[in-house]
Amino acid sequence: MAFTATLEQIDDVAKITLSGELDASTAGIFKEEIEKVSTENFKHLVLDMGDLEYMASAGLRVLIFAKQKMGSYVDIYVIKAQELVLDTLEKTGFDQSVIIQDDYPG
Repeated sequence: MAFTATLEQIDDVAKITLSGELDASTAGIFKEEIEKVSTENFKHLVLDMGDLEYMASAGLRVLIFAKQKMGSYVDIYVIKAQELVLDTLEKTGFDQSVIIQDDYPG
């Protein structure tokens, strides 16, 4: 399945919907979307991963980049993450740096 990263901006929330497989060949697409929102004053970054089938270490590096670029004042939500993606986040300890939920409350 082809990877896509779709950005929506609603008030102080940036939402990026990810689908497909996030690996070294597609991480640049995700990073471009992060760079777009990092210059704005968002309070929340919502990453909808319901259709993300796989995330390699390159995808994790973009998540780390997002956390650094957005700053500590921005909450990053990971929603609807599939088991394989959650497993990656938990094994690397990155689940402690984001808010993991089934849905975004806003």
